[in-house]
Amino acid sequence: MARPHPHRSGIPLASRVGIRGASVRVLARGAALAANRSFGVDRERRLARARRGGSRRHHDIGPGLAHRSGVAPGCDRRRADACARDAGVVRGSAFGRRCLLRSSLLSLAGTTIASCRHRIATPAPLPEAPRATPWPQADAILASTASPAIPARTLALVGARGDGRGDDTLALQRAIDDCHASGGGRVAVPRGIFFTGALRMRSRVDLNLSAGATLLFSDDPERFPPVRTRYEGLECVNRSPMLYAWEETDVAVTGSGTLDASRTAAWNRGSDREGVLEPMVARGLAPDDRVVVGRLRTAMVETIGCARVLIQDVTLAGAPFWQLHPTLCTDVTIDGVTTSDSGPNSDGCNPESCDRVVIRRCTFASGDDDIALKSGRDEDGRRLAAPCRNVVILGCQAEGPYGFVACGSEQSGGVENVYAFGNHAYGLGVGAALWLKSNTRRGGYTRNVNLSGFQGRIRRAVAIATMSYGGQSGSYPPIFDGIHLDHLVIDGADEVLDLDGLQTSRIRNLTVSDSQFTGVIGKDRVRHAEVAWRGVTVNGQAVR
Repeated sequence: MARPHPHRSGIPLASRVGIRGASVRVLARGAALAANRSFGVDRERRLARARRGGSRRHHDIGPGLAHRSGVAPGCDRRRADACARDAGVVRGSAFGRRCLLRSSLLSLAGTTIASCRHRIATPAPLPEAPRATPWPQADAILASTASPAIPARTLALVGARGDGRGDDTLALQRAIDDCHASGGGRVAVPRGIFFTGALRMRSRVDLNLSAGATLLFSDDPERFPPVRTRYEGLECVNRSPMLYAWEETDVAVTGSGTLDASRTAAWNRGSDREGVLEPMVARGLAPDDRVVVGRLRTAMVETIGCARVLIQDVTLAGAPFWQLHPTLCTDVTIDGVTTSDSGPNSDGCNPESCDRVVIRRCTFASGDDDIALKSGRDEDGRRLAAPCRNVVILGCQAEGPYGFVACGSEQSGGVENVYAFGNHAYGLGVGAALWLKSNTRRGGYTRNVNLSGFQGRIRRAVAIATMSYGGQSGSYPPIFDGIHLDHLVIDGADEVLDLDGLQTSRIRNLTVSDSQFTGVIGKDRVRHAEVAWRGVTVNGQAVR
């Protein structure tokens, strides 16, 4: 068996909605108010921050800021137009009004119908991912990341009902185990809805979901037995993820079907890590004795200590927590996957302490970071000393409130050699194209992170880096060194850079080059950071 790395849906609505006339207007108005509460509060705070000015750097308040901020009189219409574009609405047109009504109804449905908790990303189809990058090191990672070696034979699924009512856990698990015992191959899941508990993946097995096949995970917590796992960078024993593998080799989940975890919300709850798990770690309990079953959430798809992992073309829906969580794995490929925004902490893909990871041609929507690279939290991360490294991200599209690519905050084991090329934001955009986060309790390092060719709308700053994340403090100053951004085309952001280093540990060697930023509201915030600019314009003005 493989061992851990040695160093270390549109919103689903009822088919018909019988609402007409004044009722539609009332519902739309209520939905618009809900949307304002969701998105407008942050926007107003950012506008107020821009009004206050302060010590931000190199460029003036952008032309889109409304005159009520005291800057750029006569810009109300432009700001309104920009906000309308944020919502996908053309102002003053029948098409725009239809868009607003439709989005209002969808928003209302998403907040009032309990069964409609998650929203699948629905942007345009992606082209093939680039085959090469601007960096020889990244091309070497692409060439050396091995795919699973799975025999070319198919085992039919026998004994499963696939009607969405009967429990198909035993039939599915038996097929996986039989395939593994006979030397491996593909377990073909046909069209249907297969109601199931946790499934344990095995070596040399590809669980292939045909078009129209859905694994609907159970609302019964007893169908998810306790296993060794990690919760936000800390080792523990918790209920099994929906799909789980422990120290397996050549593991695959493929096909155009769906993994639906929406029913697990009935039991998959709990987020008080500080009150539940951290005291166990502080008392020195071994990971097997840190039992948090029923007290903290579990991830959706998790592979721990595995070699050669492939997740390809499937759609993930309704995850109450992290969606893809490869941990202590080598040679991981995430290809053509679609994730959903299903609420807080529904990160799209969180490789933790992995070596050689390729993420390509994916469509990410999340309620948190789209991709977050991690390496353990605090003493657990330092004890394992297993960095997340050699990561290539190609040709993906993303939407979400936080980072497209984030490093941390669980980065105590380090993050290094990250290359992201030819990706873009869609819809409402992302909070930041790149977000680095740690603190002096967490420590760790982030080195050699490269982002090239990113395009789209930014909700906050293009790049954010903070060494005081969460306000926690300790004796381990983090290191951020060698962060390179180039050939970015960004339309709309609060600022380009929001950097907060430490006087005792400056952010070093951050470069921005050959990039164009428009619709930027305010000046940068740069504290204790070394920044170099080359060939950059912000709101049409060259940055020097």
